[in-house]
Amino acid sequence: MRRELGILCCAVALFAAAALAAERPNVLLITADDMNCDCVGAYGCPVEGTTPNIDRLASQGMRFERAHVTIAVCQPCRNVWMTGRYPHRSGGEGFHKLQKPGVPILPAILRENGYLVGLFGKEPHCTPYDDFLWDTPKVDLGSGRTPRLYAEHAKEFFRQAKQAGKPFFLMANSHDPHRPFYGNDKWKYDDPDGPQVPSKVFKAEEVVVPGFLPDVPDVRLEVSEYYSSVRRCDDTVGAVLSALDESGMADRTIVVFLSDHGMPLPFAKTNVYYHSTRTPWMIRWPGRVEPGSCDREHFVSGIDLMPTLLDLVGIDPPEGVDGFSFKPLVFGGKQEGREMVFTQFHQTSGRNRYPMRAVEDKRFRYIYNPWSDGERVFRNESQSGRSMRAMLAAGKSDPVIDARCQLFLYRVPEELYDLENDADALHNLIGDPAYGAEIERMRAALADWMRRTDDPAIEALKNRGDEETRRRFMAEQDAKAGAQKPKAKQRANREAKQKARQKSKPQKTREN
Repeated sequence: MRRELGILCCAVALFAAAALAAERPNVLLITADDMNCDCVGAYGCPVEGTTPNIDRLASQGMRFERAHVTIAVCQPCRNVWMTGRYPHRSGGEGFHKLQKPGVPILPAILRENGYLVGLFGKEPHCTPYDDFLWDTPKVDLGSGRTPRLYAEHAKEFFRQAKQAGKPFFLMANSHDPHRPFYGNDKWKYDDPDGPQVPSKVFKAEEVVVPGFLPDVPDVRLEVSEYYSSVRRCDDTVGAVLSALDESGMADRTIVVFLSDHGMPLPFAKTNVYYHSTRTPWMIRWPGRVEPGSCDREHFVSGIDLMPTLLDLVGIDPPEGVDGFSFKPLVFGGKQEGREMVFTQFHQTSGRNRYPMRAVEDKRFRYIYNPWSDGERVFRNESQSGRSMRAMLAAGKSDPVIDARCQLFLYRVPEELYDLENDADALHNLIGDPAYGAEIERMRAALADWMRRTDDPAIEALKNRGDEETRRRFMAEQDAKAGAQKPKAKQRANREAKQKARQKSKPQKTREN
């Protein structure tokens, strides 16, 4: 009798858990790769027709004007989304898996609570641990620039979720507008499963060059190519949303859209400037979130994505999370503790260390660059396109452009910008005595955050006038990078050997 009672209790508990899971809303998280906030129409893009689908999504829900990612580089940013922890606290500072085992991740928590969890695109960058398996097999998205393939796979995933009777979490990651941009790539466009031509292609004379870049011909050309890729990302967003509509589950689905960081051009991606981390961020939840609403007051950050999504679906966040839910804002409320946002950078994809820290409030952004010593040269992916080459060439005869190039390459230890008057970060106010009080206030806010989060750069900031402290910190950073590089080299060697073995295998021939 007691055994039968125990079995009955377990069955009831399982039934209750399944019923609770079934009542929870679905979550569709759509992300862009390298999309600047100001190229989205809903955020005031001056170029017409860049993002009609994203603009429509924004009109159907809540748009956040003061949204920033925590770190402006692909995999580390997505590790923040998956963990709700700062990179130096999760071990996800660079292009590698999490180096601190046991950190809870968003898809695992959702699965434990009855969700079917799927991933399309950017698989290596969105899977914090090698042994975590998504519920979707790895799908063939080609180059990640074919909206039709996203729609087809999304339809199948939605069908599987409906058949399983489970709520779903789908993370659909466009590879656009990451380089190579449309018009400056080597792909063939006659393959139906290959990259698609954007629904609108922009010409150089149709675009507006961002204020943080000089308006010279090759920069303008690259910006136009970038905008064409932005439009193709928007095509992908529209394709996935259409698949959701066809599934009949749109009314029960929370849709979130944001970008992992700014455009891959100088002074945006892999930096901590305003245009590096500011992201378009919107949330649609039919019947729950007011259509056309906008929060212009509160700062929200990528560190808050995980706890917010869990809160919206009724799941408690795990211990140790650094971010906190902004659920009240989603429904039009107010929330304390959102007067500032903190951002950071650690290393490039080449595992070279350029530590940067920044804090922003509604008026100023303060930046600390402990790597800047007048000798170390900044090198990143943003310099690989037309723009940096054009800037360096133009700088030979234009001292203003040359000064911008030198700042980008060498930086200075501290920077302060008045965002009300200079969001493009053209005039560093750090040496202006009129802003002395603001500099001290922002510097103190950053130091306090660094202490609270155990940031290893705190001593360098506190002793920023002591060259020996700075050198010691950078030596530690370089040693950390050096320890990681052999692993990457070994992995590359293994892959090269595997390819060589495949080529050396005798090829099967058909019998005559």
